[in-house]
Amino acid sequence: MELPRSHERKTVSVMRGRMMLCPACYDSIHEEKLVDEKNYVADHEAFFDLICPGCEDLNRPLIDDMLGSSE
Repeated sequence: MELPRSHERKTVSVMRGRMMLCPACYDSIHEEKLVDEKNYVADHEAFFDLICPGCEDLNRPLIDDMLGSSE
């Protein structure tokens, strides 16, 4: 399986910025209705449970900031 290139990724807004997601994760969060009409994700705990490890790695600094990690 080939990894998506950045031009194939889509973004959503979260409380600390914007996250880039692969098409599968982007579709999943829309199916679960985790985004509002402005493409903002308010429930970040449910959001983190849905995204794939690749999207987690790509957005690790922002995720750590949102979770209050000091690592």
